[in-house]
Amino acid sequence: MRLSVKDIRSLKNKRKITMLTAYDYPIASLVDRAGLDIILVGDSLANVVLGLESTTEVGMAEMLHHTKAVNRAVKKAMVLGDMPFNSYQVNPEEAVKNAQRFIKEAGCDGIKLEWFKDCLKVTESIVQAGIPVMGHIGLTPQTADQIGGFKVQGKDAEAAKCLIEEAIKLEEKGCFALVLECVPDKISEIITKKLTIPTIGIGAGIHCDGQVLVINDMLGLFERYTPKFVKKYINLFPMILKAIEDYKDEVINGTFPGQEHTFKIKEEELKKICGEK
Repeated sequence: MRLSVKDIRSLKNKRKITMLTAYDYPIASLVDRAGLDIILVGDSLANVVLGLESTTEVGMAEMLHHTKAVNRAVKKAMVLGDMPFNSYQVNPEEAVKNAQRFIKEAGCDGIKLEWFKDCLKVTESIVQAGIPVMGHIGLTPQTADQIGGFKVQGKDAEAAKCLIEEAIKLEEKGCFALVLECVPDKISEIITKKLTIPTIGIGAGIHCDGQVLVINDMLGLFERYTPKFVKKYINLFPMILKAIEDYKDEVINGTFPGQEHTFKIKEEELKKICGEK
């Protein structure tokens, strides 16, 4: 049975919450087998899987397609669908409808959405529709152009107070957890202590109730850029490249496939085809 909202919330002040992204069946299977608490099918799919420049370029069709694949793999972790750009900013009714698609069509246990100017109204509407919502404040990639680009948020007192206020209001509107992205560690600590719901950090320091990373970053599968907050636990890119190059060489020089990779037919059956010699 998958972890519930109640299970996740109960982990606050008990132990750290573990969360990773996943976008397909095999990786989701591994993340679930490793015992992670939450799997997010993130809109980072746009960058690390589809090769797009911005998360704003991915839509509901792509998100649902990949979320369905993840859902088929996961037995224990909570699965969250990341609401893509323009799926929830138009109006609350449209937001609820798209959130419901993540639950009904893709099998999610809840959704995540980024802060924007009407975030509180939309969050409240989705929660009232019975769908668990994880909020997201700080650096919000979908609206990065409006907040000064991809940079740390809340570095001065006024901006930090705004983040604290946003966090409190999102809890009041019913969020069960909150992602803090690219926020100074001391501000994350203040927010985490003020809230009764868990905080999940990404570039927000050690004081959050849990951590999340994009799995392609931490496995070294995405070489276009690596954020400062990413730790590469293994660098698979050169390892996979070497394996592919070895395969190419063995095919060209005729050492693959070998006898151990080859199927045989009995000689007497072959004679029936080729004739006696």
